[in-house]
Amino acid sequence: MRLRPGTLTIGVLMGGCSRERAVSLESGRMVAEALQALGHDVRPGDVRPGDLTPDFVRGMDVAFLALHGEWGEDGRIQAELDRLGVCYTGSGPEASRLAMDKPAAKQRFAEAGVPTPAFRQAAPGDEASLREAFDALGPALVVKPVADGSSIDVAMCDSLASARRAAQPVWARGEKALLERRIVGRELTVGIVGRDALPVIEIRVPKGWYDYQAKYESDDTQYVFDHGLPAETEARVVEVALAAHAALGCRDLSRVDLILPPGGEPQVLEVNTIPGFTAHSLVPKAAARAGLAFGRLCERVVALACERCRTAPKT
Repeated sequence: MRLRPGTLTIGVLMGGCSRERAVSLESGRMVAEALQALGHDVRPGDVRPGDLTPDFVRGMDVAFLALHGEWGEDGRIQAELDRLGVCYTGSGPEASRLAMDKPAAKQRFAEAGVPTPAFRQAAPGDEASLREAFDALGPALVVKPVADGSSIDVAMCDSLASARRAAQPVWARGEKALLERRIVGRELTVGIVGRDALPVIEIRVPKGWYDYQAKYESDDTQYVFDHGLPAETEARVVEVALAAHAALGCRDLSRVDLILPPGGEPQVLEVNTIPGFTAHSLVPKAAARAGLAFGRLCERVVALACERCRTAPKT
């Protein structure tokens, strides 16, 4: 389905209330500008909880969701739009909730036979669970919030003391900490648009690891398409990524992050149901590699939503 300019009013919803608000605003701005440049009727909106009313969405044929984190990827805004009868891009409420809740997603992966690193959880102040996780999974751990993105408050740990320190900012917000066995290997990501996987990207960080600064601010991070993976290995990476997308019930768009240990199976770290659309973002890079320019990618995502919702263009 190709979209004729001027036939639909596309709302681009961005901002939100999460700690990824700045990234969301940049994603939304770039999406809105790209769709406008192609001649589409675009209505950008910086939204927060409580803003979505019948008046706000009146005349909006489809909403492009460029919200990240809380109230963007956790299923809540999707549920609100469903109640309002608004067609929107990306996954529905349940798949969004599952993908945002990392332990729930990993449990679903296990049920579906999708390989993922072993993990434990520790509630605020639960030193016993922290120690049990270290004994079962350590000494090399990744400590992270159970429901956050952009590598915020993620730490690489190699001792019980460092895991305890890493858990403190998560616990301070009253949240559980996820403790995951750290897998050493090549960091890969696979974008999925519709039912198709985009070219596999290997992420190489010259120093440290792929944290917030490496994702959004550094010009030293390398995104490599000519990664030299054997064909059968690359095919397996894509197979696992598609299986993770399907296991959570995702639709239209996602980005699956994986680690490939030497001589081992690719391990799924997480599925992002609303991947970034900034200048540093990986799905647009992979789409461009496949010959799909940024604006046409945005258009394709909107078209997928319209096909699913059977949204009719204006006559």
